[in-house]
Amino acid sequence: MSNEIHPTAIIGYKAQREISDKKLFIGKGAKVHSNSVIYEGSSIGANFQAGHNVVIREENIIGDNFCLWSNSVIDYGCKIGNNVKIHCNCYVAQFTTIEDGVFMAPGVTIANDLHPGCELSKKCMRGPHIGSGAKIGVNVTILPFVKIGKNSLIGSGSVVTKDVPANSVVYGNPARVVKNVKDLKCVTSINKKGGPYSCK
Repeated sequence: MSNEIHPTAIIGYKAQREISDKKLFIGKGAKVHSNSVIYEGSSIGANFQAGHNVVIREENIIGDNFCLWSNSVIDYGCKIGNNVKIHCNCYVAQFTTIEDGVFMAPGVTIANDLHPGCELSKKCMRGPHIGSGAKIGVNVTILPFVKIGKNSLIGSGSVVTKDVPANSVVYGNPARVVKNVKDLKCVTSINKKGGPYSCK
């Protein structure tokens, strides 16, 4: 299966910082749309899909079936698992970990610096760790060092300032736990068989 790279996309863009390994690997079945930029020095698995105007910086390790919608940025040094979908206008800060099956809605912003402007800040920068199957709502902000538990649901517009337990529903500013995901009901009555994660 050959890769489909739009002529205006830039593959292997030179990193502006020194990196130990400049090799770029992109697995089979990739589709990269117009004006996207993929830097040197990353590894991306099979069936990668990039929208228009996306940027993936250097030194990222990304699994299979990764979808990155238009105008989103993955900064350097991140680890992203398999089957992850990141929607439009999202920013993933350096040193963020995203496990398998995570979904991010449009406008999610991730931070990684506890004290911007400090000369030592680069030595302790770290993005959040987002557990497998977590769903992050529209325009959510996630602060540095936060751990988001697996299968959790973060409500739209929330600011996540502390760790989120697995299988939790949280929302607000600051975000707080309000219930377990198993207690969610479909308000449209379309889904008769369970919560929002079992729409069959």
